[in-house]
Amino acid sequence: MVWETARVQMKVSAASEYLLIIDEVHKINNWSEAVKKEWDLDTFNNLGLKVVILGSSRLLLKDGLTESLAGRYELIRMPHWSFGEMREAFDMDIDHYIYFGGYPGGAQYVADERRWRRYIKDSIVAPAIERDVLQTKTVYKPALMKQLFELGCAYSSEELSLNKMLGQLQDAGNVTTLAGYLNTLDESRLLCGLHKYAADEARKYNSVPKFMVYNTALFSVQSGVNWEKAYTTPKEWGRWVESAVGAHLLNQADEYDYKLYYWRERDDEVDYVIDYNGRCTAIEVKSGRRTGNEGLKVFREKFHPAQAFVVGSGGVLVEEFLRWDIGKLIEG
Repeated sequence: MVWETARVQMKVSAASEYLLIIDEVHKINNWSEAVKKEWDLDTFNNLGLKVVILGSSRLLLKDGLTESLAGRYELIRMPHWSFGEMREAFDMDIDHYIYFGGYPGGAQYVADERRWRRYIKDSIVAPAIERDVLQTKTVYKPALMKQLFELGCAYSSEELSLNKMLGQLQDAGNVTTLAGYLNTLDESRLLCGLHKYAADEARKYNSVPKFMVYNTALFSVQSGVNWEKAYTTPKEWGRWVESAVGAHLLNQADEYDYKLYYWRERDDEVDYVIDYNGRCTAIEVKSGRRTGNEGLKVFREKFHPAQAFVVGSGGVLVEEFLRWDIGKLIEG
């Protein structure tokens, strides 16, 4: 066993500490119980063996950690690749990142969009839904789950009530079923429904969701709009820009322990509201899709946010914002 081998190597080298890395641990049957047994043995013997457990299935790892390893681990989150990472690794420019997203495996196919789309659907989406979700959660209507995912991705950055979705989905069941499936997709860090920001919790969680992908590649493959049309049509491109900003905020929410919302009141809206320790930050995205909006002003008067600013036209450059560490923004 690799764990015992690491112990032997540690003993022979007379090391006080040693590092063991186990990748794709969720592929091992009953892995959490095995890890718990070895970890407890090392703890009993006061052995300084440090263990790093990796895996590509978020839900399978999460289930194992919460069931058997409570109190024995520190969770290090690895979100979707950021713009800075994709640029450094693949020299990807901002516009291509906004459309093609942050999947490193797909970067080599960007020049051939048809092949890129097949890669995302076959190598990213299908395994995520069929392995991660359906193997770890009780899903009575798998076809409905897939339809919800596809429709939700296509509506990224748009508000759509679950009641209206029922009319567009086959064998849709009820709103409670859809809400549960959407929550599962959120746990998988694929797709979420942002709640509307409000002064009280009840209003937040009874609001119409604003759908948002965690990676804009998921929006692109389900949108029915190709790169050329999206990039050259200002109204279309605005949705991609807004989705890219939202994905950037979502992917740092776990790390910095904040909640992300949107806000709307009649014709006034704010695209994103960060709620952190009782303090809120309002962010409006302006692009070809929408350049005029009094929402930020109205929101300031109503909620008195700690900070409020624009990303895009007349504000922080999108390319600059997608490099920001949001922790520094909300904690400063």
